[in-house]
Amino acid sequence: MSRYAVVYDACVLYSAPLRDLLLELALTDLFRAKWTDAIHEEWIGAVLRQRPDLDRARLERTRVLMNSHVRDALVEGYEPLIGAIDGLPDPNDRHVVAAAAHSRADAVVTFNLKDFPAGVLDRHGLEAIHPDRFVRAQMDLGEAALGKVLGCVRRCRERLARPPFSVAEYLDCLERQALPTTVAELRMFASIL
Repeated sequence: MSRYAVVYDACVLYSAPLRDLLLELALTDLFRAKWTDAIHEEWIGAVLRQRPDLDRARLERTRVLMNSHVRDALVEGYEPLIGAIDGLPDPNDRHVVAAAAHSRADAVVTFNLKDFPAGVLDRHGLEAIHPDRFVRAQMDLGEAALGKVLGCVRRCRERLARPPFSVAEYLDCLERQALPTTVAELRMFASIL
């Protein structure tokens, strides 16, 4: 298993297609994925605010499955560090940095790069990385890693059965998840996805 670890911010877990891909990638051991119950509460709450028609119990089941299938992902015991995190534009993000520091993560995967300034993260040995850059970087770790990423993409697409997605439709879906660089690379492998 890789020593490189990342904390998934709630914003990258909000969208089901991106969450599915990030979780599938977390099972490859190319890196160690981390999150907290507070992060779960954020993404579940955001989904329910936008989609009140969804059942909270179903999203809670997703939380349980995430925690049980991704090895050592749930970070606990970080709460005492929250008060020591300062300098973030949004103080409500301190728990994410505290969890990343406590778990000795290397990065926070987030869309909200401006909310995690390098000057603050540097003090904790962290960086903020956009999910497009993060997923694309996994593809550059070598031939074996590329094969794992392509396999993840194929499994995610094949799980979509109602309705099924063609490769082109699924790649378009990923592009709508703000993964243009990743999708541009994946299109070169469309015949095996």
